[in-house]
Amino acid sequence: MTEQRIAIVTGGARGIGAAISKRLAADGYAIAVIDLREEDTAGTVDAIVAGRGRALGIGADVSDADEVKRAVARTVADLGAPTILINNAGILRDNLLFKMTEGDWDAVMGVHLRGAFLMSREVQKHQVEAKWGRVVNLSSTSALGNRGQANYSAAKAGLQGFTKTLAIELGPFGVTANAIAPGFIATDMLRATAERMGITFEQFLEGAAKEIPVRRVGQPEDVATMASFFCSEEAGFVSGQVVYVSGGPKA
Repeated sequence: MTEQRIAIVTGGARGIGAAISKRLAADGYAIAVIDLREEDTAGTVDAIVAGRGRALGIGADVSDADEVKRAVARTVADLGAPTILINNAGILRDNLLFKMTEGDWDAVMGVHLRGAFLMSREVQKHQVEAKWGRVVNLSSTSALGNRGQANYSAAKAGLQGFTKTLAIELGPFGVTANAIAPGFIATDMLRATAERMGITFEQFLEGAAKEIPVRRVGQPEDVATMASFFCSEEAGFVSGQVVYVSGGPKA
């Protein structure tokens, strides 16, 4: 690469987002790490800088159009025009349908779907100008349906349709769009689930591994590897795809 490319990773403070940020930095990109609170991005940014990479932490609510504009503008000013976008920011508001509130529904749709829309709309102008770009959206195996996740499942399924449409609209400008649908990935977000079930996190992971064909749970780095491929030059003819990173053929 003659000129360093700039990547934005939303929800990059921890878990899958942090792993993707670090992997893309290792691949040679400069990274804008976006999360709700700027101070939460410090760990990811420091790790990248310690590895001699370039990184910037930005606090922004991706469901807020003005904050998205400010975040992208700051990326341009401090790092350069972004041509890689990882829409990873997400929240959980799990509940069975009859107990799910409008707030539970709206919050999840706002971060996952509206957030991906606002970020993509803002970044695409830089991709189109560069005649090159990569968009990677984080879906989930929950897109196929999951008890207690009507909001999350709908949002993650929606991201798959959004991805395919971006691939069609942005393809003529040298931009690809793909989605990754992780299965069971060991992140801190799942610790609360184990607590609700009254078991340790380790017991929770062991039980999950028995149901996965490769007999282990996924790690954030497994998802980061797929993101790295989608962002590469070699993946230029791969667009509009959804890859399930779930250790087997079924969710």
